[in-house]
Amino acid sequence: MIESKSNWKQAAWQIPALVILSTVAALAVNAVRTDRLPLIGDFSVSARMTTATGERMDIAFEEAEKLYFTHAAVFIDARSAEEYAQGHIRDARSLPWQDVDLNFMTVTADLELTTPIITYCDGETCELSHDLALFLRDAGFTDTRVLVNGWTVWQQAGLPVESGPPSGKK
Repeated sequence: MIESKSNWKQAAWQIPALVILSTVAALAVNAVRTDRLPLIGDFSVSARMTTATGERMDIAFEEAEKLYFTHAAVFIDARSAEEYAQGHIRDARSLPWQDVDLNFMTVTADLELTTPIITYCDGETCELSHDLALFLRDAGFTDTRVLVNGWTVWQQAGLPVESGPPSGKK
């Protein structure tokens, strides 16, 4: 019984010592690497909105608003058709991510490849708009951006919205 308590006491200090020693060794190895791993990164929602080459795809709300009112960009809603029908940015087109293969040609047929496109969905963690923007870039559209949490911030700002199902190219 005494020997068993001694083993537990020994293990109780050895485990934290091994963890500390491992951490110090890992930090030392990282410090001498030519391609160091960052210890602190930017894990914000907008930082995750990047292309494979690291180009940021998010757009500032103020810039998106300016493009909207000057009719300089096309807004595309990546949410489901049901969510779009419940409410969307006025004049936005509906291209639900889950149906992108079926509706892509219809929704984008009249757009030039250089047309600025702003995709949006709802919620800071919604990836639909990012996925749609990447898809559009892969399809040849050179100026696609993502309005993070677009539907919510648009409504909160009191900007033009409408409801109803998609009609025509919308």
